[in-house]
Amino acid sequence: MAMVLFYHLTQGTVDATVATLLSRAMTQGWRVMVRGTDAAHLARLDARLWQEPADGFLPHGLAGGTHDADQPVLLGTGPGDNGAQALMLIDGATATPEDVRAMNRIWLLFEGADDAAVAAARGEWRKLTGDGITAQYWSDDSGRWQMKTEKRPD
Repeated sequence: MAMVLFYHLTQGTVDATVATLLSRAMTQGWRVMVRGTDAAHLARLDARLWQEPADGFLPHGLAGGTHDADQPVLLGTGPGDNGAQALMLIDGATATPEDVRAMNRIWLLFEGADDAAVAAARGEWRKLTGDGITAQYWSDDSGRWQMKTEKRPD
């Protein structure tokens, strides 16, 4: 069962954080599904990931192609078909109980300046921890990522 890490972005951007976390996930050997709710944002993220990082390459694709199952990183609005072991949620996307059971790791990224995104993330925290899921809350408000709290099942 996955641990869910909530990333509260106050200094960095979603796109930069996605790129950083994907690089780390790839070093773990994980296949990742990046699930969003905004197809235009996913297309912009796809273009950015083709250009970054400058010293490497993040193999990925947009969902809906003929090779979705082969993509180590798949970007889309649905469940994905790439055998992901990790799930990254952006733009208000949420995880199902099935996602939590199937994944090794789930990241939920949300913008600190967006009150609706913060409220939605708080709701997800209550829902998931209420279901007995381990969750960590991370913030970059100090200029670097720090875990602020963790909730484990009682």
